[in-house]
Amino acid sequence: MSAFANILIGGVFHAAVLFLVAAGLQLVFGVQKIVNLACGSFYALGAYFGITFIGYAQEFGISDWLILPGLLVSGVLLGFIGSPIERLLRAIYDRDESFQLLLTFALVLMFQDVFKFIWGANPRSLNSGYLIYGTINSGDFSVPVYNLLVVVAAIAVAAGLGSFLQRTNYGRVLRATAENRAMAEALGVDVRRIYSVVFTLGTVLGTTAGALVVPTAAASLDMAIEFVIEAFAVVVIGGLGSMRGALAGALIVGLMRALAILLYPELEVLAIYLIVVAVLIFRPAGLFGRSMV
Repeated sequence: MSAFANILIGGVFHAAVLFLVAAGLQLVFGVQKIVNLACGSFYALGAYFGITFIGYAQEFGISDWLILPGLLVSGVLLGFIGSPIERLLRAIYDRDESFQLLLTFALVLMFQDVFKFIWGANPRSLNSGYLIYGTINSGDFSVPVYNLLVVVAAIAVAAGLGSFLQRTNYGRVLRATAENRAMAEALGVDVRRIYSVVFTLGTVLGTTAGALVVPTAAASLDMAIEFVIEAFAVVVIGGLGSMRGALAGALIVGLMRALAILLYPELEVLAIYLIVVAVLIFRPAGLFGRSMV
């Protein structure tokens, strides 16, 4: 029973971080119709910057108790880099999807060089100071409280994002723009400003996810590619453009990954993509996506 609990908590923690990145990907696609391959780079950027931010903060005497809020602040602040990047993408809004993929993939390659230039090729990590929050132990079951706090933070983001999109006037404007850009413009909506806000929000979600994960994993050059692959698996499973799909897909991927690592680590990636293949065969639009037919 304790082994199952460890799998469950480990999978949910990974799903919580993965959901933040996938939610940003879904939001950008839903409103701007851009498949943003650079979302994994924003995640990696948040991880590297979070390590640097906390490192300097500790030099100035910050308490280890403030690691979580410090990482949240660093992730949110860094996410505003999305605004100038969105200006770069304006040239391809009305172009073929292949141009979007090429440009966002070019951003991935550029960020890889930025990471190597600033932080070097070796992985970077924080110390175990986050364990000051303690652990919950019961027999063979043990989980750091920090992991649970990250899960709670992701749940709060999911609830807040859902409420923002469904219950606020600005959220309704975003959804209207996603449904019909031309009609929104005709009604006086500043679509360029909407796009800038949406892309920045998606970037904030990615950089915050990267910042939150660094106490439990090292930041490395290959993490951007690895995570964007998982994020797209979430999108395929849940359905492109669906926030509920992002949440369900993240849980499925997180739990399957944790189970595969425990039972047979070599099947970690294969297990996820067997689900992706099954979804593409039996429900091509995803679990919560709308069919294009």
